[in-house]
Amino acid sequence: MRRRPGSPTRRGVVLGLAAAGLPWDLRAEDVHAEAGERHGLSSFGELKYAKTFERFDYVNPMAPRGGRFSGQLASTIGNQALNTFNTLNIYVLRGEGAAGMNLTFDSLMTRALDEPDAVYGLLARGVTASPDGLTYAFSLRPQARFSDGSRLTARDAAFSLLLLREKGHPEISQVIRDMTDARADGDGRLVVTFAPGRARDLPLIVAQLPIFSAAYYGARDFEASTLEAPLGSGPYRVGAVDPGRSIALERVPDYWGADLPVNVGRNNFESIRYEYFRDRTVAFEAFKSGAFTYREEFTARVWATGYDFPAAAEGRVTRETVPDARPTGTQGWWINTRRDAFRDSRVREAIGLCFDFEWANRNLMFGAYTRTASFFENSDLKATGKPSAAELALLDPLKDLPPEVFGEAWTPPVSDGSGQDRALLKRADALLREAGCTRSGNALLLPGGQPLTIEFLDDDPVFQPVTQPFIRNLGLLGIRASIRLVDAAQYQSRLKDFDFDLTPRRFGSGVTPGAELRETYGARAARTAGSNNLSGIADPAADALLTAVADAGSRDALTTACRALDRVLRAGRYWVPMWYASQHRLALWDIYGRPANPPRYDLAAPTTWWFDADKARRIGRI
Repeated sequence: MRRRPGSPTRRGVVLGLAAAGLPWDLRAEDVHAEAGERHGLSSFGELKYAKTFERFDYVNPMAPRGGRFSGQLASTIGNQALNTFNTLNIYVLRGEGAAGMNLTFDSLMTRALDEPDAVYGLLARGVTASPDGLTYAFSLRPQARFSDGSRLTARDAAFSLLLLREKGHPEISQVIRDMTDARADGDGRLVVTFAPGRARDLPLIVAQLPIFSAAYYGARDFEASTLEAPLGSGPYRVGAVDPGRSIALERVPDYWGADLPVNVGRNNFESIRYEYFRDRTVAFEAFKSGAFTYREEFTARVWATGYDFPAAAEGRVTRETVPDARPTGTQGWWINTRRDAFRDSRVREAIGLCFDFEWANRNLMFGAYTRTASFFENSDLKATGKPSAAELALLDPLKDLPPEVFGEAWTPPVSDGSGQDRALLKRADALLREAGCTRSGNALLLPGGQPLTIEFLDDDPVFQPVTQPFIRNLGLLGIRASIRLVDAAQYQSRLKDFDFDLTPRRFGSGVTPGAELRETYGARAARTAGSNNLSGIADPAADALLTAVADAGSRDALTTACRALDRVLRAGRYWVPMWYASQHRLALWDIYGRPANPPRYDLAAPTTWWFDADKARRIGRI
C-alpha cells in the first residue's frame, strides 16, 4: 500500500547553560578563529565525519554522470500531493506542489544518511554557538551562487528563514516559531537567535531549510501558487513541466557546490523526471511499458502477482527488497476528534475493533504485512510491556491519565481471521453502550439521538478493498459508513480544513524525533489549519511529553520520552492502525548503478545512484 504524505525530515544539538558573564563576540572578523566552530551538528553532539572528510562513506566518488532517472513521488513534504501538482512552490500551504523542487534549493547544512541525525556544511562552511545555545552564527561559503550566477549571501539566508517563519507551510512555520530572529552580519555571516526553552533540534531544523533569493522573491508573492520556475541554488533546476502530468529537473552544469565533500558522488543524473498518474493501475501499466524506470511498490497484491510481464520475465526489469532501518511511521485511518461523534475514546475504540486486520492481510495482502501498534513502530522508541522506572518518572506527575497507560502497552487485538470476529464485535457493542449509544432498529444512535455515520475520505481507491469489509462490520453495529472519493485538489483542501470523519494517511518519523512531532500530535497544531494533526489531538499529557521529547539531552532520555508518549497516544485511540513492512520493495528497469555500501537511514535514490550505460545498452534502453 502507498506511503501517505509524511512530515519533512527535519531532525538538534544540546548545549550547556551559559556561564555567567562569559562574552561571545559575534562581530569577530575571522570566523575560523572563533572557539567552538563546528563543521557539523547533531542532536547529541556526536559526528561520524571529521572536519577534513572528503566524502560520505556511502557514495561512489567515481560514479559517472549523465542519463536520466524517472520515477514517481513516493512520499511528500510541504503541500505536495502524490497524484497531481499545480504549483512549483512546495513550501507554502496553497496549491499542490510538484515533486523534486527541494533539489533546486540548497540549505545551510545537509544530512548524512548513515547517521541518525547529523548535518554537515553545505552553504555554510561552519557554525558557532553561544554558550547558552540561543545564538548560532553560520559562516557562509563565498563561492555560493544561485543558478543565474548571482552570489548567495547571508542576507538571502536571513530573508529566507524569516519568510518561512512568517509565511511558510505550517509544517515549517510552526516548527520554527521559536526562532526569534535571523540577521546578516555582512555578506558571509548569518546570525540566528532562538527563544529560551527552544527545542533541542531546532538549530538542525533551521540549518536544513531551503535558502531563497531575496532579490527574486522580493518582487514576487511568496505565497502564490505558480508554475514559474524559481531561482534556486541547488544542483538541479526546473526543466520541462506538464502540470499534473510530469516534471523534469535538469542538472545545473556549473553548479557551485558540486565538489564539496557533502556532494561528492551525488547528483549524478543529467535529468530527473517525475511522472504523475491519477490511477494506480494506469501508473503500473506505464511502468511496465518503460514510461518510467524506478518504482517503489506499495501494493502487496501487485508485488505478489503483477510482475509477470515480458520485461520482468526477460530480466530487463528486476525486483528486490531493501531493509528499512528507520521507524516505519504511523499509517492508519485517522479519526477526527473535532467532530462530536468521535470525542469519546470508547466510540473510537469500538470503530477500530471492526477492522479485521488478520483477515485482510491473509485474503487481500498476501500476508505481506505486520499490524502496526505503535507510533514509533520498527524502532526501539516503541513502548513495550509495562513502563520502566524512567518512564514512570515522566508519567507519574501527569494528570488524568487512563490506568492502562501504567500497564502493558496497548496493542490492537488479534482477531480470529474470520472477517467478522464475534468476540471483538461484541466488545465494540459494549463500548458503544458504555458511551451512551443506543440502537433504534438498524441504526446506532449517539447519546444526543443522532445516528452515528462515518465517511471515509480519500482521493485514491487503493484502500477500498480493505475499507469495504471494515464498513460491513461497522454496519453490524448499526453504524452507517461510506467511502467518499474526491479529486486530489479537493482532498488536500478538505484535509487542510479538517473537513472529514476518517481518512487514511501515513506520517513518517525520523530516528531522532524532536520538535516536529508537535505538528502531528500537539494541541497547538490541532488548531492550525493545514497541520498534520489530523485527529485533533489536544491532550495536556501528550503536550508535556512532546516537550520531553524535544528537550531530551541524551539518546537514552529521548528513548524514554518517546516510549512514554507512545503509551499516552496509544491510549487515546486516535486512529485505527493499519500495517507496515520493514523493507522497501523496489522494481527497476535494469539501467541503474548504485554504491556498494548504501546508507543505513535512506534509500538515497536518486541522489547517490547513477545511469549505467552498459546495462542500458544490454536491455535496449539506449
